[in-house]
Amino acid sequence: MSFGGFERGHSPSQPMAEINVTPLVDVMLVLLVIFIITAPLLTYALKLDLPEVNAAPATPSGEPIRLSIDGAGAIYLNAQPIEVDALRTRLTELATHRPAPEVHLRADKSARFERVALVMSLAQEVGLTRIGFVTEPAPADATKRP
Repeated sequence: MSFGGFERGHSPSQPMAEINVTPLVDVMLVLLVIFIITAPLLTYALKLDLPEVNAAPATPSGEPIRLSIDGAGAIYLNAQPIEVDALRTRLTELATHRPAPEVHLRADKSARFERVALVMSLAQEVGLTRIGFVTEPAPADATKRP
């Protein structure tokens, strides 16, 4: 079986010493086009309109810590306004109770996520890991969304 071709003074028994890169270039160009087309599909953002759902209320285990964030970003601890520095020390005191209380976090839908994330991280830093989001129940006549 002979491998070779394009005889130029070589004997037919000599293998071809040149590599044909045309198929390699063709495959690489096809892959490049595929990546150019699919790359924008991998970076996307979703605009979420979260649904309102009916859920059974959780059974409380002791008095929960109620944290609220209004639309302006003000933080409230058990319906009392509080600053971030004071919130850290107060949450540290509350975290010493055994069993550790739950944190019920209410945030206005227009509140910035930055404030919500700040409050959640403060609670987790002091050892309060049971954090729940409080929402309003959906109206009974609301249409169901898929």
